[in-house]
Amino acid sequence: MNATERRLRARAILEGAACIHPASVHDPLSARIAEELGFELGMFAGSTASLAILGAPDHILITLTEFATQARRITRAGTLPLVVDADHGYGNALNVQRTVEELEVAGIAAMSIEDTELPRPFGAPQPRLIPIEEGVGKMRAAVAARVDASLCIFARTGAMNVTSRDDCLARIKAYNDCGTDGIFLTGVTTRAELDAAAEVVKQPLILGTLSPEITDKDYLASRGVRIALQGHAPSQAAAQAIHATLKALREGVQPGQLTGLPEKGAMARWTREAPYSEAMKRFLD
Repeated sequence: MNATERRLRARAILEGAACIHPASVHDPLSARIAEELGFELGMFAGSTASLAILGAPDHILITLTEFATQARRITRAGTLPLVVDADHGYGNALNVQRTVEELEVAGIAAMSIEDTELPRPFGAPQPRLIPIEEGVGKMRAAVAARVDASLCIFARTGAMNVTSRDDCLARIKAYNDCGTDGIFLTGVTTRAELDAAAEVVKQPLILGTLSPEITDKDYLASRGVRIALQGHAPSQAAAQAIHATLKALREGVQPGQLTGLPEKGAMARWTREAPYSEAMKRFLD
């Protein structure tokens, strides 16, 4: 399956009537597991990228090259359409265009560009947003940079909990007309906030955060939400599993007595052992 076919699968979700939860993935193995379990989309976030690449918190420390390279490793591992969080596009509108170019070549299906002022400026302990006019320029630049029109581009804002509801709605209205394919919202925690956003949005909604009040998928779908993230627990669970296994070995547990290991045959499936074995027979024996 080529990149355009994956992008069309992502677009079909945006154009559908249901809300789906993507799988949070951070490397080829996690993406293959997600695909095996039937997830429709994979989500590669900036925070999980920072963890996977640097073992660091989400402080915009990785480079575009590092991020795009890891995204490419994920997309080449299978056929799961990949959505990526490209943060602020690694700079101004021209940097956004370069970001789109690199990620499109990496084979992603969809990406978001946000209007947060990143990385954190000196003397700004709380998140702050760039002016709406600059945000519009970055979104328009992103759309202009794509070569494959099937690549989905989302305009992302956290204004709902950074500035105000009115500012958030103003940003949604402005981004509606930039040619993007969806509005990605973070910081929405109540039905009143989501209802207000749904009233003005002209595109599918993507939610980056969920609260107990807005978890019902039927309700989300009725408000135009087509993709709703559930956090990034898999990478955290993987870290905990590594810790538990190493701790057990350090404390004297023998390898054969370890618990929590994959079932027989799982690693062979996830590493695609069969086609490699076939290739060795054909070309090396």
